[in-house]
Amino acid sequence: MSHPADNRRPIKARSASWAQRFAQWLAQRSITPNQISVTSIFFAAIGAWLLWRVPSLVGWLGAAACIQLRLLCNLFDGMVAVEGGKRSAVGELYNEFPDRVADSLLLVALGYASGWAWLGWFGALAAALTAYVRLFGGALGFAQDFRGPMAKQHRMFVLTIACVVTVLEDTFNGSCYALLVAAVVIAVGAVLTCFTRTSAIARQLKQPK
Repeated sequence: MSHPADNRRPIKARSASWAQRFAQWLAQRSITPNQISVTSIFFAAIGAWLLWRVPSLVGWLGAAACIQLRLLCNLFDGMVAVEGGKRSAVGELYNEFPDRVADSLLLVALGYASGWAWLGWFGALAAALTAYVRLFGGALGFAQDFRGPMAKQHRMFVLTIACVVTVLEDTFNGSCYALLVAAVVIAVGAVLTCFTRTSAIARQLKQPK
């Protein structure tokens, strides 16, 4: 059976001194981890709107900033809950559900912004399935598998880079192909991630008890 510590996403920034200090500051305030988790949806919604409806330097850079703020929420909700000692009975729900909403908002918006709406919807579905496979492995008693090649942090990295590159591309070439490339990379990578995680579960199931 897996240990609760095995089910935390490995994040290098968690050990950074600045992150620990800010998490401690948050933990000392009347701010709950669940509130931080929900706030990630707020940033994702703004980022999605900027990406889709404000196709300009301000929109793309604003979307990139909102993606990073969303990820910071994902970092600090867990740190405040675990290191800050503010776990709640429904913390696991807040740890997962806002992530799925935030992912879907940003990836669907990416599809529309790239001109291929169906690709955004497909990417959002594939991203949700990566989480489903991970949680299914946990339900079987295995440590949750956060491997890629297109886990959440990888998807958001690709999307952030695409937003920044689009600023340069639009400025010098008047095009936005970087967004389409990102949509394809995320969709295909998420499908591959489902395969790699499912294969890992299958190997563990085949191991002698």
